[in-house]
Amino acid sequence: MAAAVANQSQAMLRSRLCDPAFVHSPLRSSADTNYSKLKYLVASSVSEACNNSVLLLGPRGCRKGAVLDMVLEDLKKEHPDAISVIRLNGLLHSDDNCATKEIARQLCLEHQLSFSKMASSDDNTEFMIDMLRECGLAHKTVIFVLEEFDLFAQGKQRLLYSLLDAMQTLTSQAVVIGTSCQLDADQLLEKRVRSRFSHRKLLFVPSSLDDIRRLMEHLLMLEKGSILPINYVTEYNSRLTSMFGSKKFNGILNSLTDADTTTSNILRFLFRVVSYMDMESGLLSTECFTNALSSMQRQPKMDSLQDLSILELCILVCMNRLEDKEQNSYNFNSIMKKYRSILDAYKTSDKYATTVCFKAIEHLLDHELITFADSKGKNVALEYRPIKLLISSRELAQSLKLNTTCPAVLQKLLDRERYFLRFKI
Repeated sequence: MAAAVANQSQAMLRSRLCDPAFVHSPLRSSADTNYSKLKYLVASSVSEACNNSVLLLGPRGCRKGAVLDMVLEDLKKEHPDAISVIRLNGLLHSDDNCATKEIARQLCLEHQLSFSKMASSDDNTEFMIDMLRECGLAHKTVIFVLEEFDLFAQGKQRLLYSLLDAMQTLTSQAVVIGTSCQLDADQLLEKRVRSRFSHRKLLFVPSSLDDIRRLMEHLLMLEKGSILPINYVTEYNSRLTSMFGSKKFNGILNSLTDADTTTSNILRFLFRVVSYMDMESGLLSTECFTNALSSMQRQPKMDSLQDLSILELCILVCMNRLEDKEQNSYNFNSIMKKYRSILDAYKTSDKYATTVCFKAIEHLLDHELITFADSKGKNVALEYRPIKLLISSRELAQSLKLNTTCPAVLQKLLDRERYFLRFKI
């Protein structure tokens, strides 16, 4: 019975995370949000039959596209026969000829007209202007969505001028919505284009820790009116609430958002969390969040370190000892000298020939765990070229601990060197 409830709960949480409408539904809650402002602007343009233009500005991942999609979806439901949406992307359609052709194609598709692939750019521009006039007379608003707006503002800006100039007539009825991660995108416009632009801007900011916490609560908390047993929902929500207030969870949240606070990253993280759910109890624990964070923070270099031989690990330890002694310039011969001194000091039997060590160095270079210190000595023999480490002492120590075949002497050497370095500092 418990396993069946856990499966139902896990399936419900996964369906939430994969449903953009549910994920972004809290954006509709306040009257002061960008969703409300954008919807009011576009809705008034549709109802009052007027032209408008607006820019949605903010860094990537701050839900500009989600807000825009929600507004257009809601307005299509409210005005099913009065809205036509044309979408362009600056990454694909920054060329004026390509853009006008794509606009003509979408207009023909929207209004069930035949599209001519052989039409020139001037013919497509004229067709666009005629369609704006006809749509205006039919009280139908054409909404142009220009993603990566700053890319359209490069070059001669003929598309933007033609589009905004056509909107100056009394018969046209259109809205231009541009999205860009460049905050000064409107300053890129030429004077003739800027004079026809309405200069309305909505600024989007990255999510704060409180915003991310509220989003997690919205996505993970279960409703009491669901098909799940009420006792299970109560215990599940209680455990989750207490966990959200713990210091350990705050540390996990800080680590997660240090590099990426985008909603897509949060959704990927939560999907992993749900996958780690305890299927016996059906509850989420702190370990679920810890394991999810660890799986997202895997580093390619750490994976490469796990595949190294004992000799290659020994060479990395030798290089680390040289760098800890502030010997920033060393070569193959210096490493071999350090390697032999370790063999003599600890009387180990792991002694390899110079040619084998040379091959190990080449293997480490191929895996980009070490590199040449400069590019000046390309004609110098490999054993004389200065090299350096590309991994930190912490990464090396962690890889030695995870390697079950690693000799204890290597871990001892690294720990001893790190201890004396801290004592020296």
